[in-house]
Amino acid sequence: MPVTITDDVLAAAHLSEPELRRELAVALFREERLTLGQASRLAEMDQLTFQAVLADRQIPIHYGVDEFREDLRTLETLDRR
Repeated sequence: MPVTITDDVLAAAHLSEPELRRELAVALFREERLTLGQASRLAEMDQLTFQAVLADRQIPIHYGVDEFREDLRTLETLDRR
């Protein structure tokens, strides 16, 4: 589902589109609404880069069973290629 954020909203927030995506991803990850993989995809960053953003903000990485299973699914998908 596409979401449209107008340029005037971005300007008022003093954010570019990539910055807004990153801020949204960080907030949703911090609230445990998205996994690390989901948040990094939303931010359009690889997981290591997104982890560095979290570390800079002193946001701990929660990694549980669901995230482990998602990583396994990703690895299985990559292995099939």
